[in-house]
Amino acid sequence: MAIGVYEQTVPVFTQMLNNLAGMLRKLESHAKARNFDSAVVLQDRLYPDMFTCIRQVQIATDFAKGAVARLAGVEPPSWPDNEGTLAQLLERVQKAVDYVNGFKPEQFAGAEDRQIELKFPQLSLSFKGAEYLVGFALPNFYFHYTTAYNILRHNGLEIGKRDFIGERPAA
Repeated sequence: MAIGVYEQTVPVFTQMLNNLAGMLRKLESHAKARNFDSAVVLQDRLYPDMFTCIRQVQIATDFAKGAVARLAGVEPPSWPDNEGTLAQLLERVQKAVDYVNGFKPEQFAGAEDRQIELKFPQLSLSFKGAEYLVGFALPNFYFHYTTAYNILRHNGLEIGKRDFIGERPAA
């Protein structure tokens, strides 16, 4: 059985974003139990030149929504990065889950060969869809997802591999 672009994106991003939401909800409980403001952890970073936990989550959601949109041949939506609270961050993650889940398998027909162009202030990147997915979008998503996990874990949140990977998705 061949695994298509839809199967490599929508279910994967949905599962991981739901896992991220679960870890953020655990932060809420953790902060209440230890009587501290969760915003302290959300503003933390692993090293001074790295992004905060909030920014890591924002970028992870951006990669999820951007990947499915581009691979389906539509322009990704632009969302302001204005989350400052745990509740707002959880809303953003849910918004990303809802957006990703709005795509249907047929929208990814020909996605492997679709030309993907990314323009940044100082460079432009061009990919075929398959190369974009496996060599750019997924690695970037997992980098920011993992960094958010690491910031939460570094701050004493009792999470582990099961929280990171999540439950086995239903077949």
